[in-house]
Amino acid sequence: MIGSKYILLIDAFLVLGSLFAVWFIADYAQPLVIAPLDDYTTFNNSVLFEFEKADLILIDNNLDFSSPREVYVQNNILINLAPGVYYWKVVGALESEVRELTIESDVDLKIREAQDGNYEVVNAGNTELEVDIYDHGRLSGKIILGVEESSEAEGDKFVGGENG
Repeated sequence: MIGSKYILLIDAFLVLGSLFAVWFIADYAQPLVIAPLDDYTTFNNSVLFEFEKADLILIDNNLDFSSPREVYVQNNILINLAPGVYYWKVVGALESEVRELTIESDVDLKIREAQDGNYEVVNAGNTELEVDIYDHGRLSGKIILGVEESSEAEGDKFVGGENG
């Protein structure tokens, strides 16, 4: 009788010790996600992803990650994303929680006077622009400008909006 009590006590100690070891190992292997924060919204297309204990970032525009962009990395990474809503997580020995990230559209059109008297139209936003060119109140042309792209244009009024 006394021997069986000691065996049960030793078994209980081994089971609890094993559970504690599994919990500690799982906690140690869990990736640490630092940035960006969940539900982060920005106008900047370049997003710094900071994390520890992971080597893969999955980024997708749908929550079920049916067509994720996979980025294998050793350290933190700066990733350029088009405007939209994204879901992302990191993967190491285990997966992190899923976070949401929103890149807002930023329409920003700048006009510079060129040397020949015309104007240079510059897309200073983060999305492709369609620019209407007016000369003396009449539509005289249209141009499409990618992000940070510029084009010389002849006119006196320029109206830009998101293309698409």
